Amino acid sequence: MHPILMSLCSWLALPLYIVQGLWVRKNSLRLPQAKGKRSGTYGTGEPGYRILVIGDSSAAGVGVKNVADTLGPQFCRQLHDKTGQTIAWHMSGHNSAVAGQIRDLVVPNLEPVDYTHILIMIGTNDMKNMHTGSRWKSEFGGLLYALRTRFPESKIYWHQAVDMGKTPALPKILGTILNWRRALFNRKGAQLCEERGAVAIPPLPIEDAAGFCRDGFHANEAGYEVWAAHLLEHVDLES
Repeated sequence: MHPILMSLCSWLALPLYIVQGLWVRKNSLRLPQAKGKRSGTYGTGEPGYRILVIGDSSAAGVGVKNVADTLGPQFCRQLHDKTGQTIAWHMSGHNSAVAGQIRDLVVPNLEPVDYTHILIMIGTNDMKNMHTGSRWKSEFGGLLYALRTRFPESKIYWHQAVDMGKTPALPKILGTILNWRRALFNRKGAQLCEERGAVAIPPLPIEDAAGFCRDGFHANEAGYEVWAAHLLEHVDLES
């Protein structure tokens, strides 16, 4: 099915989506962000790589207790192990954030660091909040422009949305409707990345529920570890 047709189907299914979404919201487990410092270093001496992880709850590490087990630090630890280089990192993740909020409220307040790589984790909340394709284009596209302007030398990556039908917390019908939205958002997001100097990383394949935490929606320690390895496979480490 064409992504635009999928998007149309998702709007036609809006009443069902609202009913099921309210049920999930009422019965879902709410977890806090991981505890710990949002910046750190792996190794000693001058950093060979400076990494910024920015975005929604996946960047914030919801689903695990300690920051060290979240996506950004696990990515940087694996990068350190792979290269032997010192890695400086900072994570700026915000629960329930959408692209426009990261663009307007987060990027302007980031410290002026010469990041070598920026990893963007955004889009899931935009999808589930039923943002239109044009709004996604404006807000995510604007986020890419804002990051490129603020950090002109950084390599910027965006991880596309995963298969929502494999998310344990979502009823099958709700996952299907979100996947219709996902097709459009991933397609538009990849186009925007290509146009605006970023790279779209294909979504992490989800094999089973073992990588999810107890809320059935966010990753656990093992899930973030696998996700970090997936990102590392697609990041250009050349200077």
